[in-house]
Amino acid sequence: MPSKTPPSGAESRTGRKNADQITEDIKTSKIDTMTETTTKPKKSPATGQTLLSYGVQPYVSIDGENYMSEAQLVHFRNILNIWKNALLQGGDETIHDLKESAEIPADISDQATQEETFALKLRTRDRESKLLKKIEESIELIDNKEYGFCNECGEEIGIRRLEARPTATLCIDCKTLDEVRERQRG
Repeated sequence: MPSKTPPSGAESRTGRKNADQITEDIKTSKIDTMTETTTKPKKSPATGQTLLSYGVQPYVSIDGENYMSEAQLVHFRNILNIWKNALLQGGDETIHDLKESAEIPADISDQATQEETFALKLRTRDRESKLLKKIEESIELIDNKEYGFCNECGEEIGIRRLEARPTATLCIDCKTLDEVRERQRG
């Protein structure tokens, strides 16, 4: 009776490889660019990029250092400015893309696809513009030496939380309570 599993590297009837075949292909280096395209970070700066993707290392505190010392403020100003510049550059690319593809396709389904693509890009730009305002507000808080403290309770937000979300204005406890209240309101 013949084996139900096709030999390594072969595809099943559906045209898809099963997990054993993929594992075998990886071992024998038969996979070409599949891993390259799935592991590259997205280029959009507004998506969840990490500090390392911008070339910024996590802050290393010095023993006895006060919270939001001058060195910490410089670190966060650097993060915010890099993020701001990346968003502005992304906006320029979006405008260029929209201008470049201004030709209207003849096929109605292509027109609909193009309109949806434009709408998605514009919604993304709108979200990015709101984020830019938050970044500007955070830079202003740094200038006033008020950055890193919760707007509701006045407690420290925390270095790691700020590195994860540099525009955070609430400590984790107040943010959690805020989310609970929001869920209760519906």
